[in-house]
Amino acid sequence: MTRQDLESRKAIEAVWRIEAASIIGGVARIVRDVGLAEEFAQDALLAALEHWPVDGIPEKPGAWLLTTARRRALDHLRHKRFAAEKAMEIGRELDFQHELATAAHAEAVDTRLDDPVGDDTLRLIFTACHPMLPAESRCMLTLRVMGGLSTTEIARAYLKPEPTVAQRIVRAKRALSQARIPFELPTAAELHPRLGTVLEVLYLIFNEGYAATTGGEWTRPALCEEATRLTRMLTGLMPGESEAFGLLALMELQASRLKARVSSDGEPVLLMDQDRSRWDRIRIHQGLTALARAEALPSSPGSYTLQAAIAACHARASAPEHTDWGQIAALYGTLARLTPSPIIELNRAVAVGMASGPEDGLAIVDALCNGQALQGYHLLPSVRGDLLLRLNRRDEARIEFERAATLTRNTREQALLRSRAERCNQG
Repeated sequence: MTRQDLESRKAIEAVWRIEAASIIGGVARIVRDVGLAEEFAQDALLAALEHWPVDGIPEKPGAWLLTTARRRALDHLRHKRFAAEKAMEIGRELDFQHELATAAHAEAVDTRLDDPVGDDTLRLIFTACHPMLPAESRCMLTLRVMGGLSTTEIARAYLKPEPTVAQRIVRAKRALSQARIPFELPTAAELHPRLGTVLEVLYLIFNEGYAATTGGEWTRPALCEEATRLTRMLTGLMPGESEAFGLLALMELQASRLKARVSSDGEPVLLMDQDRSRWDRIRIHQGLTALARAEALPSSPGSYTLQAAIAACHARASAPEHTDWGQIAALYGTLARLTPSPIIELNRAVAVGMASGPEDGLAIVDALCNGQALQGYHLLPSVRGDLLLRLNRRDEARIEFERAATLTRNTREQALLRSRAERCNQG
């Protein structure tokens, strides 16, 4: 493969990560089948891999991919013996904006495609999160068809084997197709039962952008931006849902640190080492405003609102030593009681270690080491190594950092962990 081919491939992959969800959503409006829409989008990607290295990257690559995928969808429909009926339907879809501008057609369009949000990606999420599917399968399918997360990345998020995740995604696609679930935004009465799953999906997409599972970059800001955009739309759609505002607050506060999370050459920078002058003050303000809105609504704080409150403690600290670790530890304690999770417990160990001393944090981590849930999770030995280092148990810390490096698939994070292991020998 030539250098030009490699550069073209990297450019195509970058475009695909950004555009995949909207392409799949746009095609799903035509074929009314999420699985088929993903297949046609993948066909468009393969066509790009074939043509772009030769013809050059088009001026509007996302539009090129969408047009190609739609053509595949049209060909499919013509072969399904519904050519006349479907051609009319697709014609209406391709001329959707014109119809909306024409009063004579607007009423007819609204009866079938009424959508107060007007976003294919959000419609795609709500379709894949249909309550007929098991809750975990809904999330896995949606994370997959959103285009940003691979089976490997989804498996990490759920601490499940990759073959298990792959099977669940295939079954979920088949179930939606067989049930002929309409590709549309649910009615107001149907929104709430799906909201929890939708929020979880957006949360996991954001997390993958904030700390990438694989590849050569530690962060994927485009994923963070897309998840935040969709969550902001959700708060407009459901202004009485405190957890939607809580999740938006969490995303804004976490995203405020993105520029400070990597050095000028792309190396990871840990929270306590970050230059806080690089934190985005506008996003912090937006996050604190959304958190205030979440806390003002009558329902009790949920998991996203509590996590946003934790992020707010960091955002309000002008320097690492000013962080209210006691408050953070207390919030993690509340969160652990509300939604028990080994990952939350691991985060609580970090906060307790900072608030009460590394010995107390290490006791929590050691209890987690005795269980099975986090055995393949690289942050478990990483956190343990940090606590051991603070106790000056350098040899043990080095072993933990080395083990953590073998468990992560992100090359930037591997380098960081190996560097920390080497520094243990220099003490």
